[in-house]
Amino acid sequence: METLRETSRLMKKDYDALVIGGGPAGTTCAALLAEKGHRVLLLEKTTFPRYHVGESLMPFCWHTLNRLGVTGRMDEIGFQHKKSVQFATTDGRISAPFYFFQHFDHPAATTWQVEREQFDLMLLDNARAKGVEVRENTTALDFLKDGDRVIGVKARTGDEDAYEVTAPITLDCTGRDALFQRKHGWRKRDPKLNKISIWTLFKGAKRDPGLDEGATTIAYLPEGGWFWNIPLRDDIVSSGIVAERDYLYRPGETRDPAEIYAREIENNAWIKEHLSEGEQFGEYWIAGEYSYRAEHCATDGLVLVGDAFAFLDPVFSSGVFLALKSGEMAADAVHMALEKDDTSAGAFADYGEALCGHIETMRQIVYAFYDPEFSFAKLIRKHPDLRPKLTDLLIGNVEGKDYSDLTAAIEELASLPEPLTYGRVPVGA
Repeated sequence: METLRETSRLMKKDYDALVIGGGPAGTTCAALLAEKGHRVLLLEKTTFPRYHVGESLMPFCWHTLNRLGVTGRMDEIGFQHKKSVQFATTDGRISAPFYFFQHFDHPAATTWQVEREQFDLMLLDNARAKGVEVRENTTALDFLKDGDRVIGVKARTGDEDAYEVTAPITLDCTGRDALFQRKHGWRKRDPKLNKISIWTLFKGAKRDPGLDEGATTIAYLPEGGWFWNIPLRDDIVSSGIVAERDYLYRPGETRDPAEIYAREIENNAWIKEHLSEGEQFGEYWIAGEYSYRAEHCATDGLVLVGDAFAFLDPVFSSGVFLALKSGEMAADAVHMALEKDDTSAGAFADYGEALCGHIETMRQIVYAFYDPEFSFAKLIRKHPDLRPKLTDLLIGNVEGKDYSDLTAAIEELASLPEPLTYGRVPVGA
């Protein structure tokens, strides 16, 4: 009778790539690799559909979604169209919306607000349709190694016995669980962007009319906090608070999320007006450690993708965009690595450098947002010629763009961080 290890060795011939995690990063990787003729196995710990936060898509998500062949399906499902982003001061004043169609004439100028249950299921079904073998209700327990090289994972499906699966390359797309980061101590928090969030859902809340019906609204709170207001289908709004822990959890005051939420609604007139017409339903979710990046993007036999590599404060809805974008980039890098029969860490040097560059570009504007001396209105009044470039950044147009002039202008109003030195492949890889 074959041993488990012998069975695993034989299974190596069955898969070219092993993807852990069925969110947007994992399904994008898997689908694009399968399209190129690779044999791909995807392991997902839950059974879809399942709830997930992160409903607002940046316009440049369109390009990856179009490559995946699902943009038509997005409209068939009927996700809420999103045409702009707007900002609300604490006293209820609204900024001039950043209308995407005023900036560029392209199908991506209209994006979507999505229920992640249906969005993620659509992407998982798309991966299946392209030939990916998907195992839901399957947990990756640990990584298998030959020396320092990752050669697969130990997994369990449901209540069955654990088994081993191997492949020349493993893609960790486990989201904020960040399996490899957690097991190897690779997670590094951003020095200043250590916020927490509380969020929930409302039914029947007030919506702005016309073009603004599906707008994402960022509504300011005292001490650098903010609400998101994301209109979804079926008269539902996703509403969340992001702020410092000490602001939300004050000494001697309530720690009940519902009571904290009710308190903070009173601190923004626009939010109060819009949510007063609605009724909260479901639970209140809480998440911390909002911004982090792994020490490295890859090791021999493994590459980190999406939130399993890095997560950036969600103020500009970059989460799904970076998941899709990194999934696409990783798929292309893995395809090249498999073609060259080289899945060492060094094969992903360009991937890590490019992805860190995209994240750093967005990180600059996130830091500016939290600077009390900065506002978009001040920036545009002082540098009206930079409004198009600012809009480019807000829509996710980061590929091959030089934002040095925008960064210099922002630095006149805000303190910006030095680029993080980690996140690439290990030195000497």
